[in-house]
Amino acid sequence: MAEGVNVRFTGILRKFVEQRASGEGLYNSASEYIRDLVRRDYECEEAGRWEALYQELRTAMAAPDSDFIPLDAEEILAEAKRRKGAG
Repeated sequence: MAEGVNVRFTGILRKFVEQRASGEGLYNSASEYIRDLVRRDYECEEAGRWEALYQELRTAMAAPDSDFIPLDAEEILAEAKRRKGAG
């Protein structure tokens, strides 16, 4: 079941929202306008997270292949099992 959130605007903010949600604007209702703002904010937040991850990985992605060490998944798993058994 969907839960609602009520938001009240007064003064200049109320007039601004009403203008955006009027028949002349892009939105048919204040709810539609607010939902769009929240979606855009969410997308912006997500884009920022992806950008932060990219910045973390950028150095590694630009490194030459010779800087990388070949790894074998089976060896990694065996080493993890050995460590777990020793600890």
